Amino acid sequence: MNNNALLLSSAYFAPVHFYTRYLHHDLVYIEQYENFTKQTYRNRCEILGGNGPISLVIPVVKGRGPKVLIKDLQISYDENWQRNHWQTIVSAYNSSPYFEYYQDELYPFFESKTKYLLDHNMKIHDQLCDFFEIKNKIRLTTDFESVPENTFNLRDGISPKLKQNPDSAFIPQTYTQVFAEKYGFSPNLSILDLLFNEGPNAYTILLQSLKK
Repeated sequence: MNNNALLLSSAYFAPVHFYTRYLHHDLVYIEQYENFTKQTYRNRCEILGGNGPISLVIPVVKGRGPKVLIKDLQISYDENWQRNHWQTIVSAYNSSPYFEYYQDELYPFFESKTKYLLDHNMKIHDQLCDFFEIKNKIRLTTDFESVPENTFNLRDGISPKLKQNPDSAFIPQTYTQVFAEKYGFSPNLSILDLLFNEGPNAYTILLQSLKK
């Protein structure tokens, strides 16, 4: 366990990198005072379906100004994205070894309507901590500019837009995937992919994905 703290952005069913780092730090801060950035894991996750990678994106309410703090960002329910997301997840993972094991606890996130994106992501994280049987050690930041002392700042370091991973210690371990024979192994997908394919063994894979 790393005695240093970790700073991350909020994420919707965060990628494997997020939870690999989460397990290796005593304290994890989630940034709540940053401006919302499009095309990031804050409101999207990446899964693997029969036709390749799929981005599941939560639509958000756009404010009058160009900048909205992540803590104030509201989810839009003008379209039934929850049904679409769930149907896509079922289609992708219904044949995976552990989908039936987790589906009942996950389905409510695609039925109930949470007002704010940050709250929605935090509720999902609570459930994931239960799955892994680990402590929820997240604290929300109190100021955007100040990075707590002795904190590894990955606030913008886990992003689908980055062509090169800034965290050289993260070495994603291969595991069984539903469509691996068709596409080969796809690293750093949503934690859902790892859970549905590996179940309780997901914890061990996360621990092994950080170079000592």
